Amino acid sequence: MKTFKILGISGSLRARSYNHLALKAAAQLMPEGMTLEIADYSAIPLYNQDDQSEATRAAVERLRAQVAGADALLIASPEYNYSVTGVLKNAIDWLSRTTPQPFKDKPVALLSATQGPVGGARNQYELRKILGGLEAMVMHKPEIFMGMCQNRFDDKGELTDAATRKLLGEQMVALQAWIGRVALSPA
Repeated sequence: MKTFKILGISGSLRARSYNHLALKAAAQLMPEGMTLEIADYSAIPLYNQDDQSEATRAAVERLRAQVAGADALLIASPEYNYSVTGVLKNAIDWLSRTTPQPFKDKPVALLSATQGPVGGARNQYELRKILGGLEAMVMHKPEIFMGMCQNRFDDKGELTDAATRKLLGEQMVALQAWIGRVALSPA
């Protein structure tokens, strides 16, 4: 059985962000045959087409290679001002300018953890639109919107909410199946 490499991308750069913790929980709940690496894209500067410095190119190429080399992406992101976080959108914008553009035909699953009651739904709908424009293959369900997420993790950063753990585990099983479905789709 092939092991699928999943690249986790957090929409927050905070080390203890709830979305980073959610990615770690997803890694624990993945079925056999899946592994997760969490991307660090903190060195990517604000998008500026004029900035093609060696440091910028290296940081962008590192993330592009990670996205291209993954069998699928798992994006966990909070919602900022009813939309996608600036750092995540910025990284997507940089990658969209690379050749080959790494999102095309890439299976993607989304989840969001927010301290508010909505759980990041608006962020995910915006991300679906952006990634659809880049021809990514975004999985539709199960959708995971972790509202009031501060009550779902303990002081050590472990996801302790049983219902959320169950749903996240189901999403990981669905992602594994989604990767196989996308791979079988005619290009």
